[in-house]
Amino acid sequence: MFLGEYQPNITEGSRIALPKKLRDQITGDSVVLSRGFEKCVFVYDKEDWMYESQKQIDNPITDVKARDLKRYMYAGASETSIDTQGRIVIPANLKDYAGLDKSLTVIGAGDHIELWDAQAWQQHLDKISSELAG
Repeated sequence: MFLGEYQPNITEGSRIALPKKLRDQITGDSVVLSRGFEKCVFVYDKEDWMYESQKQIDNPITDVKARDLKRYMYAGASETSIDTQGRIVIPANLKDYAGLDKSLTVIGAGDHIELWDAQAWQQHLDKISSELAG
């Protein structure tokens, strides 16, 4: 299970070092990155991605929302290798989508990891906190 909140830097070449506590939960030497909701990037262990993907594939093609979700998920998705130093490269389309620059927050979200612009994450966290406090 992916847990925690981390602030790694994006280095030259759009690389980030996945935090060791998160990296240790990944079963292989690659991950799948895709557009997340609320302008973040989802990072899935390849096996978990296959499991989540199957849920979408099983949805009927005749359902408009199901088709759109498939397009959203798959069109922006990319498999990327984890190098020997535990780094991944964030593809330009996903980096632009989430507004990722130098200041980044990486969060464990249970079954996946999320990459956020640090300021966007703080604003979203504040929103969640105020909604939960109700």
